[in-house]
Amino acid sequence: MAQLPQALLNGMESLLRGHAQGALTADAQAVSARYRTQTGRGARLLTTPGEAAAYAASRMPATWAAAQRALQLSAACLPGFAPRALLDAGAGTGAAAWAACGVFPTIERAALLEREAAMRAAGQALAQAGPEALRAASWTAADLADPALTLPDLGGGPALATACYVLGELTEAQQDAVLPRLYAAADALLLVEPGTPAGFARLGRARAQLAALGAQVAAPCPGGSLCPGGSLCPMEGDAWCRFAVRVERTRLHRALKGGEAPFEDETFCFLTVARAGAAPAPARVLRHPQAMKGHVALTLCTPQGLRRRVVGRSERAAYRLARDAFAGAAWTEPDE
Repeated sequence: MAQLPQALLNGMESLLRGHAQGALTADAQAVSARYRTQTGRGARLLTTPGEAAAYAASRMPATWAAAQRALQLSAACLPGFAPRALLDAGAGTGAAAWAACGVFPTIERAALLEREAAMRAAGQALAQAGPEALRAASWTAADLADPALTLPDLGGGPALATACYVLGELTEAQQDAVLPRLYAAADALLLVEPGTPAGFARLGRARAQLAALGAQVAAPCPGGSLCPGGSLCPMEGDAWCRFAVRVERTRLHRALKGGEAPFEDETFCFLTVARAGAAPAPARVLRHPQAMKGHVALTLCTPQGLRRRVVGRSERAAYRLARDAFAGAAWTEPDE
């Protein structure tokens, strides 16, 4: 189970001080309703400090967890990649930046772009509890839907760009305009979207556009030639590629969500591309492995398409790997 960094929890506690729980709950519910019903229309979904604080407390943990898991899976497919700079587009309160600095401690500089002043203020306040790269990060008022958008200079050294839960807030034309800029700004680009057919479809369009620019697909697609949504994608009909991560909930988080479960499961899709050096996994585990008496059944995405792999106890090395596998994990056949 993923746990928020203690530094981020400390920052959250400071941010929420002075906000009544009843007001936070009302704001969290209102913001959640807007995200469900108004996403993709270019609408301003939250604008006040109270709404930003409620968003940070209720939504930031799951966003951080999804970004962290996607970055961990991607890092294994980018051997030697040690970014010194980070560009986080549509940063919100900084969840992806916190995740990136945790997965890549080599990050020294960070530039975060966020349209809403309330979100920028909350994100900057939280960042003061984080590592130096976050404390010194630049926060820029920027609308990704603006055709005149200019991205900041990230300086020298390898750079990572992230855009998490952002494409769904843009029209297709706006997505098509901003993606080439993000790709051009960094050596690797991570996109995260909700684990829904619509989120998967958005990443499919992004993959096709970025591939046309020469991008190498690093993850999650095996062999760099398949998903999400590519012409060779093995997902058909109602199937789509998604992964999940479980994140621990604080007491306040449970209260704002209106539930008693001590955890939250976040389902997401992701795509990571690079300019060079991508080493995609030979295969990737889809769906939760089925552990039965004496064997484990895996659904694998491979360069040849979907494959069902049943690993028996007699295959000792493979069986050990299969028992520890999870949806999203890379799969390499061991040498027995």
